[in-house]
Amino acid sequence: MTTKRNKIIYWIVTGFLSIGMLAGGVQQMLQIGGYNEIIKQLGYPQYLLSILGVWKILGVIAILIPKSPLLKEWAYAGFFFVMSGASISHLAVGQPLTEAIPSLILLLVTILSWYFRPESRKITSLTK
Repeated sequence: MTTKRNKIIYWIVTGFLSIGMLAGGVQQMLQIGGYNEIIKQLGYPQYLLSILGVWKILGVIAILIPKSPLLKEWAYAGFFFVMSGASISHLAVGQPLTEAIPSLILLLVTILSWYFRPESRKITSLTK
């Protein structure tokens, strides 16, 4: 029962993570929506949006495809760094915590998706 429960949790949080990262990635890649103003307020160059957007889209693909556990680890690590960096950036420039909440939610969902991933999506051994 625990395995089934974990699988359900995994797919729910991974679905939410994938939708969030894909939507944000497309908007960032195309530099549409409110991201231009956000990146300006945080003091980052505009071109960073396109780079982050492409990597988020590729990360979603990596997490959803079967096999390739090492690639999945890299994608999760990338999501972790981007979302923790976004959260810290909002706070570092003196914005209220409410501005960091979306990135904190995606950070939490990234951790949950990684934690509950099935054995087939984990690196079992690098020596095999």
